[in-house]
Amino acid sequence: MPREPRNSRLTPLHGGRDAEGGAAEAAAPVLSLLARTERIIDVLPQLHQFATEATGGTCSLLFEHNPRNGALQATSGFGVDELPTDPLAADTLDDQEGTLIHDTFARATPTLVTDSARQTPALAARLGTASALLLPLARSGERIGLLAIGFSQPPAAGTIQDAAEVGDAFVVALELYRLRQSEDLQRDLRGLLSEFADSLAATLNLAAGLDIFCHGANTLFGADRTAVWIHDRRARHLVLRASSDPEHVARDVRVGADDPLSPAALAMRRARAEIVTPQADSVTSTVTVPLRGTRRALGTIVFEGVRVEPGGELALLDRADELGRQLSSAIENMQLLDDVMRSRRELENTFDSIADLVAVSDRRGRIVHANHAFASRVGSSRDQLIDRPLADYIGADLRAWVAAREQNGGSGLPATREISDPALKGNFVVTITDLLNHERERAGSVIVARDLTPQVQLETEREELRKRLTQSEKLAALGQFVAGIAHELNNPLQGVLGHLELLRTTGAFPKHLRREVQTIYREADRAAKIVRNLLVFAGSRRLARRRVSLNSIVQKVVSLRAPACRAANIEVVRHYDDNLPRVQIDPLLLHQAFLNIVMNAEQAVSATGRGGQIEITTSVARSGDRIVATVRDTGNGIPADALSRIFEPFYTTKEVGKGTGLGLAIAYGIVQEHGGHIVAGNHPNGGALFTVELPAAPGRRA
Repeated sequence: MPREPRNSRLTPLHGGRDAEGGAAEAAAPVLSLLARTERIIDVLPQLHQFATEATGGTCSLLFEHNPRNGALQATSGFGVDELPTDPLAADTLDDQEGTLIHDTFARATPTLVTDSARQTPALAARLGTASALLLPLARSGERIGLLAIGFSQPPAAGTIQDAAEVGDAFVVALELYRLRQSEDLQRDLRGLLSEFADSLAATLNLAAGLDIFCHGANTLFGADRTAVWIHDRRARHLVLRASSDPEHVARDVRVGADDPLSPAALAMRRARAEIVTPQADSVTSTVTVPLRGTRRALGTIVFEGVRVEPGGELALLDRADELGRQLSSAIENMQLLDDVMRSRRELENTFDSIADLVAVSDRRGRIVHANHAFASRVGSSRDQLIDRPLADYIGADLRAWVAAREQNGGSGLPATREISDPALKGNFVVTITDLLNHERERAGSVIVARDLTPQVQLETEREELRKRLTQSEKLAALGQFVAGIAHELNNPLQGVLGHLELLRTTGAFPKHLRREVQTIYREADRAAKIVRNLLVFAGSRRLARRRVSLNSIVQKVVSLRAPACRAANIEVVRHYDDNLPRVQIDPLLLHQAFLNIVMNAEQAVSATGRGGQIEITTSVARSGDRIVATVRDTGNGIPADALSRIFEPFYTTKEVGKGTGLGLAIAYGIVQEHGGHIVAGNHPNGGALFTVELPAAPGRRA
């Protein structure tokens, strides 16, 4: 608070106090001066002069009340040796003086102290007079301060009554100054915060806005440096986010939220701004301002190097508190905006991660939101879909269903239906749910369409795997059964063949039976070959593995069957991958397997009676660790009821006597024995397709 220099002598405002006019007449020039003067410093000298002339005193001191600590701080004076800096605090007064001053405040009535040295020694030391008049300054019950007027001699009767106008003049002056100061403060704060808000609105960057704030606040408070610390609740740290000193913030300073040595950490737990006591040899102070939101501490403002004049502490702290409240509100709003935007991004990411097609429409049937899956399906960007009619992007059935719900005003409950939609290109399970506003009123519809195509494909693949598993289990059981029978048949057949060979060698039978014996031997040998093939199917033959090229084996089979194919008007088309890895196999057995598959294809094409084509392809699987060979023919394909039994021994679709039904069974057993698998099916363009997969041997390619 500006104050009159100590021990000043003033020019009288009028001819002095007269008997008729009294204090009221003497106050008129002062009130007129208050109306014309902008600054309190310009009117305080006249107020003190008015106080002494109206009461006959020799000096006066104005103490302003600090509501933060209840102390009285001298802010201006007249006729005193010096303006005291120490406040009249409760802990600096003896009981008698403290009680007297407290009662004066409590009653809000003037008190005449006739013996100052005894009754109010602390005040007497400041005034240097034998007696004093204490005028409490209050407005509407609010204590503003205390005016102490010193008298060298006890004042005349009626002085207390004349002092009423003196107190009113000081109250008016102080209140007028506070109002003007508040107006100036609000104007300065509005300018600073407006610049801060403009920066936030333009950049949505809290750090950039705080940097502008620090430079403006530094000027407003006349500080050497202003810094804003923001509380990181998760890390329990205070982070220096902005400073009027660029080098200060560049150091990325952090302090613990409970650090007892950090002014920023200590201030965050306070309720109001505080002035940190400076060092003994320092003329400046540190002012800390807590930043508090609705429910939590936000951080701290720290002003370093602030010059605080005696008596100006209250105004400074009020200004700091107001600045802290305004900045706290702005920071909290920005953090809430960040939370909202982060939540929005999370919701949008979640919304876009949904594989189902989702579209939200308003009551007009126009799209207000759509996820990435829906936009991709209809071939538009989400921005292009906004405010477009939903009916433009869905099929007739779904369009009619949505329109019917709109006409009925919704049902309040989700509805689900399976729909084939040509516009969305697929079969869908569609769910329509009412979109409700914050008042729980219907505002539109939410359409969620789950594409059934992947599910159908999954079910098809699952069914195919189930069939293959069933086939494998059935063939494994059949293989064990066949192996047992083959071993049992092999022993008597070897005995029959041995005895027939002995008879043929010795000729110990009639010559007219030679043809019959040859027939018996041939059929017995045929039976023995069937038994050997059954053992191959059952996997009972030991493999002689070596590294070979699958292309060379397939080519030998093609060369072997080339004459028969030409005779049947069958064209063999080959697509070999020259970079195939080698396979670790038994060449003779694998040759037999592919020979059986190719011969089966020949018979299928020949059965059409018009010739055709056999296409053989070799390649590497996508995984890179398996070799794939396919044999496709242009025959009539495999009947659906035969697909599940095609590899069973003795099962054949050929006429009786034209096939044993062991060819494909033997191929199946050989491939399985080599760690691969064989699949039979029908090609989409007609004919049968056999696919053989074998594990590639490690090492260089063929």
